[in-house]
Amino acid sequence: MGSLGFWRLAEADPGWIAAVDPDGTEHTAGDLLTRADRLVHALRALGLRTGDGFCGLVPNGADGLTLYLAALRAGWYYTPVNWHLTGPEIAHIVADSEAKALFVHERYAAEGARGGEPIAPDRRFSFGAAPEFRPVAELTGRHPGTPPSGRTAGATMHYTSGTTGRPKGVRRPLSGLDPDDAAEMTTALLTMFGVTPGRPNVHLVTSPAYHTAVTLFSGTALHMGHTLVYMDKWNAEEMLRLCAAYRVTSSHMVPTHFKHLLSLPEKVRHAHDLSSVRWIIHAAAPCPVPVKRAMLDWWGDRVYEYYAATEGGGAIATPEDWRKHPGTVGKAWPSGALLVVDDEGRPVPPGAHGTVYMKLGRGGFAYKGDPVKTRENRLAREDGEYFTVGDVGHLDEDGFLFLHDRKADVIISGGANIYPAEIENELMVHPKVADVAVFGVPDEEWGERVKAVVEPLPGAEPGPELAAELLRSLEGRVARMKWPRSVDFIDEMPRDPSGKLLKRKLRDPYWAGRDRAI
Repeated sequence: MGSLGFWRLAEADPGWIAAVDPDGTEHTAGDLLTRADRLVHALRALGLRTGDGFCGLVPNGADGLTLYLAALRAGWYYTPVNWHLTGPEIAHIVADSEAKALFVHERYAAEGARGGEPIAPDRRFSFGAAPEFRPVAELTGRHPGTPPSGRTAGATMHYTSGTTGRPKGVRRPLSGLDPDDAAEMTTALLTMFGVTPGRPNVHLVTSPAYHTAVTLFSGTALHMGHTLVYMDKWNAEEMLRLCAAYRVTSSHMVPTHFKHLLSLPEKVRHAHDLSSVRWIIHAAAPCPVPVKRAMLDWWGDRVYEYYAATEGGGAIATPEDWRKHPGTVGKAWPSGALLVVDDEGRPVPPGAHGTVYMKLGRGGFAYKGDPVKTRENRLAREDGEYFTVGDVGHLDEDGFLFLHDRKADVIISGGANIYPAEIENELMVHPKVADVAVFGVPDEEWGERVKAVVEPLPGAEPGPELAAELLRSLEGRVARMKWPRSVDFIDEMPRDPSGKLLKRKLRDPYWAGRDRAI
C-alpha cells in the first residue's frame, strides 16, 4: 500500500519522538519498535500463536503502547483493562477473554493480583515492582529487538462498559493483512475529520487508553506519524498547558471535559496559546447545545463530533454541519449507514423517534461467548446487516441524527415517556452544575417519578435552596410534567473516564428488592 503505519514510519525515522509519558519522558519510534518486537519474540517463545490474546492493566503511556504495538504486529488480540475495576471484575475479563498472559503496572498491583488468578503465575508480568508478578524485563531480556517473521495484523478486543450486566468482549475477525497495511487502512478514520498525516502533528491523549475510542484515535494518530502526548489524569488547566507546550494539533475529548474547560476563569482560559489546535473530536455522551456552542465560540470551527460505539459506527458532524443542525451527532460517515426503526423493526419517517441502528462494518463483530446477545442486537436489511446499542433517536430530512436517550433509560411516568437526557442537558448548562444525572425511581401512583442527582461546581452550596434554584431554571424550557420531583446532591458523579455515566450505580439502590428495575 502506501507509506503509513507505525512500523514503516519507525524504520524510516527511528529518531522521531513517537510518545511522551505523563511525566515528560520521551520515547523515540525506534525505541518503541525495539521494545514491541522484543515482546513479540518473548511471547512467541512462551507459546502464544496467531489468534491468541493477552490483557494489560496499565496506565497511559509507553508501556501500554508497547503492548498494543506487539499485538498488532503478531496477530494477537490485546485487551486493555479498566484500571478502576476491582479484582473480581478484572478476573472476569481475564478469564472471559481467554488471555494467555497478563501485564500489570505496579500502580495496580493489588487488584491486578486478585484479577490475575485465572492466569498461571509464570504468565503474569509487571512493569515495575509487583509481588506475584514477573518483571517484564525478565520476560523480554534475552530476546532480540529484531523484526519478527510471519508478521500479521492483530486487533484490540475491548470490553463494553457493562451498563446492562457483565461486560462483553467485542471481537472482530483478524484480517490476515500485513500489519502496516492494516494500520494504514485505519487512518481513514482520522482523514474523515480532515486530519493530515506526518509531523509536526501532535495528538493529546486526555482519557484512559483502555477506552475503545481513545485506543483507536491515538493508535490511528500514531500510524499517521503523529506524536502522542499522554495525560495521566484529566485536568482542564493542564490540558490547556500541554496544548501550548507541545503545540498539540488534535485531541479526543468528551462533553464533561468541555464543561470543566468552560468553567475555568476567563483569565486562565486565555492564558495559553491554542493556535496549533486544529481538530478537537468528541463523542461518548450527548453534548448540551449551549455547551457545544460555547466551545465553538471559544475554539472556533475546530470542534468535530461523531457517534459510534465499541461495536462500531457511525455518524460524523463537522463544525459547519453542527451549526446548521444544532444538537446533531452527525450524518452517516462514508461507507456507513444509519437506520431508525420502530419496535417491529420497521423504518420510521424523518422526525419520528425510534431505535437507532448502524450498518455493520467490514468483517463485523461478535460479543465473545454470547451468540444470543450478538443476534439480538442485529437487524438484517437488503443493503446489509445493522446493529444497535439501544439508543433512541431520530433522523431529520437531511439525514442528520439526533439522539434522545438510551432505551433502557427512558422514564415511563403515568404512561408518558420521558427522556432523561433532555432534562440533563437543560440542567447541565446551569452555572452552578458540574454534572447531572436524571433517572426514574419507583412511585406507587405514577409507576416512576423523575429524580435528579447533581454534582455542584466548587463554590456552589448543595441543599434545598440550590435544588429550588435548579428547578426554577427549567421554567419555560422543559414541560413541568418532566421536572424532577426531587434533587439529590453528590460529591462526584460516577462516570467512567471515557465520559460514560454509570447511571446504574445511582439508580439501583432505589429499585432494590423490586421485581422491576428499569
